Amino acid sequence: MKLFKYAFVVCFLSTTILPAQNNTITLEEIWGGAFRTERMDALHSMKNGQQYSVLDINREARTTSIDVYDYKTLSKVKTLVSSSDINEISYFTDYTFSDDESQILLATEVESIFRRSTLGKYYVFNTNSNTITLVAEEKIQEPTFSPDGQKIAYGYNNNLFVKNLKTGQTEQITFDGEKNKIINGITDWVYEEEFSFVRAFEWNADSNQIAFIRFDETNVPQFSMDVYGEGLYPTESEFKYPKAGEANSEVSLHIYNLISKELYEVKVDKAYNDFYIPRIEWTNAPNILSAQYMNRHQNELDLWFIDTKEQRSNLVLEERDAAYVDITDNLTFLKDNSFIWTSEKDGFNHIYHYDSNGDLINQVTKGNWEVTNYYGLDEKSKRIFYQSTENGSINRDVYSIKLNGRDKERLTKSTGTNRAAFSADFSYFINTFSSATTPPEYTLNSAENGNLIKSIKDNDKLAQKLLDYKTSKKEFSTINVNGNDLNMWMIKPANFDETKQYPLFMYQYSGPGSQSVSNSWNSSNDYWYQYLAQKGYVVVCIDGRGTGYKGAAFKKVTQKELGKYELEDQIQAAKQLGELSYIDASRIGIWGWSFGGYMSSNALFKGNDVFKMAIAVAPVTSWRFYDTIYTERYMTTPQENPSGYDDNSPLSHVDKLKGDFLLIHGSADDNVHLQNTMRMVEALIQADKQFEWMVYPDDNHGIYGGNTRLHLYKKMSNFIDKTLGDKRPKVEEKDIERSNIKG
Repeated sequence: MKLFKYAFVVCFLSTTILPAQNNTITLEEIWGGAFRTERMDALHSMKNGQQYSVLDINREARTTSIDVYDYKTLSKVKTLVSSSDINEISYFTDYTFSDDESQILLATEVESIFRRSTLGKYYVFNTNSNTITLVAEEKIQEPTFSPDGQKIAYGYNNNLFVKNLKTGQTEQITFDGEKNKIINGITDWVYEEEFSFVRAFEWNADSNQIAFIRFDETNVPQFSMDVYGEGLYPTESEFKYPKAGEANSEVSLHIYNLISKELYEVKVDKAYNDFYIPRIEWTNAPNILSAQYMNRHQNELDLWFIDTKEQRSNLVLEERDAAYVDITDNLTFLKDNSFIWTSEKDGFNHIYHYDSNGDLINQVTKGNWEVTNYYGLDEKSKRIFYQSTENGSINRDVYSIKLNGRDKERLTKSTGTNRAAFSADFSYFINTFSSATTPPEYTLNSAENGNLIKSIKDNDKLAQKLLDYKTSKKEFSTINVNGNDLNMWMIKPANFDETKQYPLFMYQYSGPGSQSVSNSWNSSNDYWYQYLAQKGYVVVCIDGRGTGYKGAAFKKVTQKELGKYELEDQIQAAKQLGELSYIDASRIGIWGWSFGGYMSSNALFKGNDVFKMAIAVAPVTSWRFYDTIYTERYMTTPQENPSGYDDNSPLSHVDKLKGDFLLIHGSADDNVHLQNTMRMVEALIQADKQFEWMVYPDDNHGIYGGNTRLHLYKKMSNFIDKTLGDKRPKVEEKDIERSNIKG
């Protein structure tokens, strides 16, 4: 298909960058924080609905405070607590209120374990007495107030503990926790990574029962990584990691009664084999626990209500899908114990209202667009607040709608990415807005109609600063590829001349349900793309089939063939872009990270007639090496679908390599293991293919810290210049014009 046949409608955004720009962006500025945006950290709406708190950080004094502001005036009302006033704490990095807001849990000395999990020392600050209490001498996980504020439950050494804040006594409630064997109330590696939660325990409304998930990792294969450090001998990190087709943790649901001291396992009235429990949540009734059970293929999801008093279970909702069912955090119980649920069952993600028995009351939202965030229900006005793509899949807006599905209203006015934080009584919301041309700005808005009340914080200084730099517009469009209109952005050199030819450098991620083409403010990579545009590259990003926010059919077409259709779209798009008169089709490159690295590897191998070079950072090179939950959701198991795994693996296509290839990985990547790159390296060697590669010692999947990111992007930039830079003899203008004529 010729490029000229697709609809190339460029959305030039209203705010433009002035042409009088002199400075060039440098890598040192990007990774040194020169373009960092101002934010509102740890925003919390106070219970009274009229005030909010934020975490204020004094970087010079190295102190933190929790300050309270008035919604109406935006003026500071008081400082609840400051680390400068507490002898025991020099600095805290996060905070959590008890339900009545009289106590605050302060996080200190926090260290990462994996992507979401941390260990830290925690203190409880009492705002009435101005006293502070250490929760535990040891570093603990996921401390959580009971609803009555009298107790804190937490995880330590794979067991659960409860501290009584009134007596100061700590009670251990599980005793079988053991590293790499049994975990109580804290998720294992694969649940944390793929179901996106760490705390696997929940308090009931009466603060007298704790429900938790127990993970038996005994039969899960163990993975080990060398940690080189600075000592004479390296150490070894060992953890349980279930790869596709291998044994998962055996999970079970348990209840501990703090009054009777009874601990027992919950059984539901259905026999499950090899299953997941991806979510548990107490309803408003203190004896009714909800639990979501899912089969291993993840295309069957059951919602159970468990009566802990009567010791019985009730299956209230069943979700079924030919491909898979997504897990969300949108389940919300209303005062009458009816509940809100989101589902893709009509082809797009929408909001549904069910009664307490699981019978459908009504579908609240409808249309060929996606609900992307559920904010809550105002019980007084019966209005639901949510975020959606109704104004275009690359945009986000905030809406309200009646619980009965009527009187929908768009509350945000500016086109771009809008994200709301509502006051507790749903009278106000703080809107965070950004677009490709507007850095993040925070405003106070009326929840009734969305009208602006006041500006809170903006990044005008950054916007003004960027006027001094040679930057280019990010041009949004769609490109018709393989019968689909795909979202695309393009960044051209600031001095772009359509009579000249430029090398094309493509970025993509392409993972299921992801989005890389969005109308939002720059990430660090966007500044890197501006840096490359300054050097004469046209940079493009395209979201192909399998990506998100355009309906379930578009997203799930890749089922059992992960990487097949996504790759076809990137290769075909590159061909079509190469037909543009200003693109040099002999100099097209592609790069990506993680799933994107898997894609860029395959693009260079299978699209060797299109791509001259590729960079793959932390790539999956075979889905056989990746974890069960993510991989099997889209591919089933290797035993069931061997061709799906092998036909789309870059390892099966190394013999096709013709261009230049740079392979990069962190040696301590607990997510996409270095094994992926080592197997790729060996395959390339045996295929007698030359390539370049770099391993960053003791770096995880993010490859950052110290000078690491700067070094990484310098290496990639140099590789791009070496492989795509124009080293050909100067061509006369008439020859260029002749070469641009299409027959």
